[in-house]
Amino acid sequence: MYIGVLRLEFRLHGNESLKGKRRVAQSLKQKLRGKFNVAVSEVDAQDEHGRLVLAAVTCGPDYRTIEGRLQKALNMVEAATDEELADSDIEIFNDEAR
Repeated sequence: MYIGVLRLEFRLHGNESLKGKRRVAQSLKQKLRGKFNVAVSEVDAQDEHGRLVLAAVTCGPDYRTIEGRLQKALNMVEAATDEELADSDIEIFNDEAR
């Protein structure tokens, strides 16, 4: 089994409140969950108005499946938001090391 993590860091220009940040986060999380069946959470910078860090996690039987799913999720996020995607990273782990 493989476990994949997609980390997304956004710069929220012009955002002055946590409420505005929460609106952006909820929209992105809902889109990712609905289209790609991944678990999504805000993982860093919770108290910063101008920065949003999300992680999407999924698992599957092989590396290519996970890599493809997370790459498609990244492509969708880039196309679906007006916010600046400052950084993104995909990591895939194999649990056979047990």
